[in-house]
Amino acid sequence: MQSAPMPEAELLHGVYGTPPPQLAHTSGAARQLSPLHPGASDLGAARPGSYARIVMLAPPGTVERRHAMADALTALAHDAELIALALKDKGGARLRKELEAFGCAVDETSKSHHRICVARRPASLTGVDDARIAGAPRFMDALGLWSQPGVFSWDRVDAGSVLLAARRPRLEGCGADLGCGIGYLSLRVLQSPAVTRLGLIDIDRRAIDAARRNMTDPRAHFHWADASGGDARFDKLDFVVMNPPFHNAGIEDKALGQAFIRNAARMLRPGGVCWLVANRHLPYETALAAAFKSVRLDHEADGFKIYEARK
Repeated sequence: MQSAPMPEAELLHGVYGTPPPQLAHTSGAARQLSPLHPGASDLGAARPGSYARIVMLAPPGTVERRHAMADALTALAHDAELIALALKDKGGARLRKELEAFGCAVDETSKSHHRICVARRPASLTGVDDARIAGAPRFMDALGLWSQPGVFSWDRVDAGSVLLAARRPRLEGCGADLGCGIGYLSLRVLQSPAVTRLGLIDIDRRAIDAARRNMTDPRAHFHWADASGGDARFDKLDFVVMNPPFHNAGIEDKALGQAFIRNAARMLRPGGVCWLVANRHLPYETALAAAFKSVRLDHEADGFKIYEARK
């Protein structure tokens, strides 16, 4: 049985991500809908037909992008507007065809290297259920873990995390996994009975949801938060482990990892230890030296470096 249409005055406005304001106007009252914005509303859980307009900076990954647009079209009222935009080489070139495949008529323009598509929700949608299923959480048999398209390294374990886990650093007390993803590294940390509490922190709600499913250890505590910024909930920790990201919306951003390093140092007590794995080419040595009392290169292999840094 379909839900009754909502009165037009009650329809919502939404924004997904951070579309450039010069390319698409967003209402100041728009609800944030991206899983990469802590505290945002869950677009996939929205009542069908409850939105009058959604502006979306479309994700670069094909499965994730189609899933997000299918969620948006499902959430929109009949004839309501979806504005989807992306850099041409980050999915923008495919937007029009993908929206047309859902049954939308699309007006497309180009500006500032972006493709901007304006579509209205048709009376009948095609293929949205398949797109939503394709991008939904699932148990990955090859990993033995829950994951979801769009999460970092969603269908494989990142080689850096594997390398750090294999080093088995001696950890004890209360700690945190910054940028925990679906929890692979945290599961290895919690194998130590000397660890009393572990905070799993990630900016991606989908990663945190998967991590919750992947571990039932009562020492694990989950936080949908930006691990590159300050957070008063985490202070005087005994240890931090991390394999920090270095891409933002598909574009390399070395400053992300440097911010993780500064935040890890802020979280630790004097004498606390940070274990970090990173791609060999990333320039983290200066940031580590500035934030920590001592820094040691523990291991280098397969294009990665592992550092032990003490506050």
